[in-house]
Amino acid sequence: MFRWGVLSTAKIGVTAVIPAICDAENSILSGIASRDLLKARAVAGRFGAPHAFGSYEAMLASADIDGVYIPLPTSQHVEWSLKAAEAGKHVLCEKPISLHAGEIAALQRARDTHGVLIAEAFMVTYHPQWLKVRDLIAGGAIGRLRHVQGAFTYFNRDAGNMRNQLSLGGGALPDIGVYPTVVTRFVTGKEPVRVSANVERDADFGTDCYASVRADFNGFELSFYVATQLAARQSMVFHGDEGFIEVHGPFNTGKYDHARVTLHDKTHTGATEWSFGDVNHYRLQIEAFARAAKGEDAAVFSLESSVLNQKLIDAVYRAGDTGNWEAVS
Repeated sequence: MFRWGVLSTAKIGVTAVIPAICDAENSILSGIASRDLLKARAVAGRFGAPHAFGSYEAMLASADIDGVYIPLPTSQHVEWSLKAAEAGKHVLCEKPISLHAGEIAALQRARDTHGVLIAEAFMVTYHPQWLKVRDLIAGGAIGRLRHVQGAFTYFNRDAGNMRNQLSLGGGALPDIGVYPTVVTRFVTGKEPVRVSANVERDADFGTDCYASVRADFNGFELSFYVATQLAARQSMVFHGDEGFIEVHGPFNTGKYDHARVTLHDKTHTGATEWSFGDVNHYRLQIEAFARAAKGEDAAVFSLESSVLNQKLIDAVYRAGDTGNWEAVS
């Protein structure tokens, strides 16, 4: 069994990832770390973890931990991923793993130097819903792909929330803009060459609260918008000359919609739908990561793909500033 440690008692860990660790067939929750030992003990006790640590450093020094999940604020992701790798721990870090593509090179060097696995936690790439979309596109189910359209929005103006704190890496693009980009890249196997964008920032927080993006993939376009101050919505549509694919509940299955994929023909008179039931993509991610960390054959989201996705987000910010098309490089 792969022995997991979790750095912090962050909500995403407690509500989604820790339960997935506990349910996984090849993993156990070995410890919780917090700068507040009482909080660490409370979460460890709630989930039956045998170890609670009063500092992140203590967890990284423990022989009872094989790898760590890091749900810290985005601005701390690179720092603690490096420290964990240097301590010989495998690392699954919450997205985005970095706020700038250039920072990921240090993680690649640490991975190679210390012989550990470091991966960004894009749970969607493990969901059979997205594997189905990839297979449909590759199999020519919609003919030539011409346009991808996406949206991801929610409403949050809580000044205390890290998503609204610039110093912690808050903003719509780091938090949710990475999803339309990563799934498009994942299912098509293609990379964008240039982007244009309108990016708006909150006057009080300084974070980007809205972005409308157009990405040229040299053969098809991706257009999407994300916002932290709009009514909640998630949508992804892949449109070809022979039909189109609707992905229901594309990022948070069960919360926005059930995990379904609908394939429409070009006349819109026929449709085929696949439903994926109660699939937990967090559990699938945990199990795949644990297998890969132990040297077994398992596909995980690579740091090389993380670099490419962050280059796209970096280009979106530049395009928002200049008002011009910006190369993704």
